[in-house]
Amino acid sequence: MNVAELQKKLIAAGRRQPADDRVPYAFEKRILAQLRAQAADQWVFWARGMWRAAASCVAVAGLLGVITLFQPQTPDNSRDLSQDFENALLASADLPDTSSVP
Repeated sequence: MNVAELQKKLIAAGRRQPADDRVPYAFEKRILAQLRAQAADQWVFWARGMWRAAASCVAVAGLLGVITLFQPQTPDNSRDLSQDFENALLASADLPDTSSVP
């Protein structure tokens, strides 16, 4: 359905209706103001939630930082992760080429 055409039809139908004296003065402006205020309030709720999430993330990061500072460190470097990683990456390069077997 064409939205622009529907809007034109609805506006034309509304203009054909006679004005009613029972509608309070500036009623539509008050309704639109309330709708805008509610839309702004939804963003306030999102902002509050995001700030709470950010605060909890900072608290968790700080707690983990303190835990890592006070853990005893072991001087044993026999398990070096960088060497294990390099060996795993180059494992396929060290294999002999068996694809050219006659």
